[in-house]
Amino acid sequence: MPRYKLVDGNRIQLTAEEEAIKNAQEKATAEREAKINKIANKSEQSKYVQQRRNAYPEIGDQLDMLWHSIDQNPKLKSEYFEFYEAIKAVKVKHPKNG
Repeated sequence: MPRYKLVDGNRIQLTAEEEAIKNAQEKATAEREAKINKIANKSEQSKYVQQRRNAYPEIGDQLDMLWHSIDQNPKLKSEYFEFYEAIKAVKVKHPKNG
């Protein structure tokens, strides 16, 4: 579809050279907008990742919760025997005080 410009109030069709320039300008604008959007999305992802990271319990606490869940379930003790026993050995060797 042809594009036009206004010259002294007259509508004139763009030349092939002007079309090429206009296309290059539009492409550059689209690329800049894409970069800006990519940066904005990355920033949002970073914010999301940081918020999630801060909300989770420490990894040691997570493992402790997992171990206690297994400890309460004989079937899980059997299924995760090596994990359970490895953690149990540390807990027995280094019990909590009190």
